[in-house]
Amino acid sequence: MCGITGWVDFGRDLAAERETVAAMTATMACRGPDASGLWFDRHAAFGHRRLSIIDLELGKQPMTADAGGTVALTYSGEVYNFAELRAELETRGHRFTTHSDTEVVLRGYLEWGAGLAEHLNGMYAFAIWDPREERLVLIRDRMGIKPLYYSLLGDGLLFGSEPKAILAHPDVKPVLDADGLRELLVFTKNPGQAVWAGLREVEPGTVVTLDRTGLKVRRYWQLQPDEHTDDIGVTVHQVRELLDDVVRRQLVADVPRCVLLSGGLDSSVLTALSAQQLADQGEQVRSFAVDFVGQEENFVPDAMRSTPDAPYVRDVHEHVGSLHQDIVLDSAELADPAVRRAVVRARDLPTGLGDLDGSLYLLFRAIRERSTVALSGESADEVFGGYAWFHDPQVQQADTFPWLARRLASGARGSVAGIFDPGLLSTLDLRAHLRDSYSAAVAEAGTRPGETEHERRMRVIGYLHLTRFVRILLDRKDRLSMANGLEVRVPFCDHRLVEYVYNTPWTTKTFDGREKSLLRAAARDVLPASVAERVKSPYPSTQDPKYLEALREQAGDLLASPAHGVFDLIDRRALTELLAREDTGGFLRPQLERVLFFATWFDLYSPELRVR
Repeated sequence: MCGITGWVDFGRDLAAERETVAAMTATMACRGPDASGLWFDRHAAFGHRRLSIIDLELGKQPMTADAGGTVALTYSGEVYNFAELRAELETRGHRFTTHSDTEVVLRGYLEWGAGLAEHLNGMYAFAIWDPREERLVLIRDRMGIKPLYYSLLGDGLLFGSEPKAILAHPDVKPVLDADGLRELLVFTKNPGQAVWAGLREVEPGTVVTLDRTGLKVRRYWQLQPDEHTDDIGVTVHQVRELLDDVVRRQLVADVPRCVLLSGGLDSSVLTALSAQQLADQGEQVRSFAVDFVGQEENFVPDAMRSTPDAPYVRDVHEHVGSLHQDIVLDSAELADPAVRRAVVRARDLPTGLGDLDGSLYLLFRAIRERSTVALSGESADEVFGGYAWFHDPQVQQADTFPWLARRLASGARGSVAGIFDPGLLSTLDLRAHLRDSYSAAVAEAGTRPGETEHERRMRVIGYLHLTRFVRILLDRKDRLSMANGLEVRVPFCDHRLVEYVYNTPWTTKTFDGREKSLLRAAARDVLPASVAERVKSPYPSTQDPKYLEALREQAGDLLASPAHGVFDLIDRRALTELLAREDTGGFLRPQLERVLFFATWFDLYSPELRVR
């Protein structure tokens, strides 16, 4: 896992731009704390920051190969089938000088060109400069696990793992237009949208090429409706076979690795399967969990979380014999403005999940002191249908994104309507934006001959989660982990597993009348009974009232600075009235978190607003 950046310009000699490319590369230092590298050709310049995972000594980048010209690669991620690809390439005459997956990707390009993308299994984002064609190739993994952005500039483009690399170029300014602000204020991910004006993301499953004839985009993978003919027994068996193979591949590393454990079904399955496979190698799995001071003793059930995590974490730890450590946080840490700054800086955006982001950042920081690679259960809910709204008949029929349906119908805890300037919201017309985004997403999902209307609807809901929802969570996890130099792998995003389960009928996915029936059945034999029967519980959130008290105080301090740039977006009077309210129904906390995240973003980026 690493940070990459670069610049291609057909009208400029980039060998003279070392200082600029070095500055762009420096923004990626957290993603790659182990090494830094620059590479220059006349019309191309690459930067790389390395987090060493495989072949620590020889896998340095940017990496080059002589093929009638110096072909260069700057690469971030992991290719989990690199051993098989290496063997295949050797039979085709390629000779390797390292044991890294980086060299496999480079040699794979020499063999297959941009068609290399179809051969890869993994999480990756990389750029190749091919001087033989004077062509830049950008490739991103199928699910969008690894980020990659670009911006057209002059006679070429800039690219980077994160927007901050592109924004470090002197000719790129931090501008927010109406489309970008709409993206910030609605909790869904429109493909290609990068929020900052002039920036685009390389969409998941696509190849972007640039040469003297212009920019071209080719989609090499997308979810397709297909018939599923396996019965329940065969389907459960196939899911388990895939999980065993995915976990085996994703445990490969030359550095310490661990599993993120919450005591929920997803993370417990990964912990148990990892423990089983590592035991065969004479190793003991290491696990980490996040908790809060006094959370278990003072836990109060709410609409989202009926139980604390800690008892279930202990059950898994004892059941599989992991080397376990709880990372226990207090409210002062979660409300610390320095932590909020680190989170916003990591994400380049003010959109966040409040204390959930702060605690995740602090968890990753603590883990990084002990491990370099972690496996996470992210995306299992999207793949297997784990969220409560999947099973709500009203949400199933709602003509909007399912995760927003209850909020839009009820008037919405955490709605933007209460704190943002009313005139601005009228200009943005967020409901129309959501309606258009939703219609476009549903149209992409296609149809499958012979499926019932209900089965189609549930498959569409799955499609929306896998293409518009999980990408938000994947980006969050990548940014907050890589800000700490920690590589987080997501086994449930293996495209083979995603494709197989996506086309499984909803009746099969819920055959036992519960959420995630297939996953539970596939791994029940390695789980403690308490976890196998536990009801879905989201990532934990602190219940300490001192956290809200700290937010109130910080928001009050912000009000005392009326010239602050955030009040170009936030309605000062609405914030004043908000602070005078009691926190009924949990409304106040997410609103204050949103205000403080936006204020921090203005402090860090001073964005130019072009939204009126």
